[in-house]
Amino acid sequence: MRLLLDTHALIWWWTDDRKLPSRIRGLIADERNEIFVSAASAWEIATKSRLGKLDLPALTPRRYLELLDADGFSSIAITGAHALAAGSYQQAHGDPFDRLLAAQAEIEGLPLISKNRALRQFDVELLW
Repeated sequence: MRLLLDTHALIWWWTDDRKLPSRIRGLIADERNEIFVSAASAWEIATKSRLGKLDLPALTPRRYLELLDADGFSSIAITGAHALAAGSYQQAHGDPFDRLLAAQAEIEGLPLISKNRALRQFDVELLW
C-alpha cells in the first residue's frame, strides 16, 4: 500500500509519541507499504521550528532529510499541479500545508494518514 503522512503523523512517528495509534504505527512500520512525505511537511517543520512552535531538539530542520532517509520514506515534491489544485479548492480550509497535502493525496491517489478531521472536506481517503 502507498501512504502519505500528514506532518503531525510524521513528527509523532519520529518522536515515538503515544498519540500515534498502534494501528497507524503498524501501517507505517510495515515494510510492504511505501510511505510518502510531502515537501510541504519539510516546509511546515522548518516554519514552525523558526517560529518557536515546534521545540523538538531531536527533530531540527537540519536532521529532516537524514531522518527521512533513515526510515526509507519517499519525498513528494510540490508540483505546479499540486499548487494549482490546493489554491483552487473552494473549501474554506485556510491552512496552506493541509491544502497542499490534500491536493497531493488526491492527485497522486494516496490515502492520507492524518488525525485532522478538517481534511474530510476534501476528496481524499483519510486513514485514522
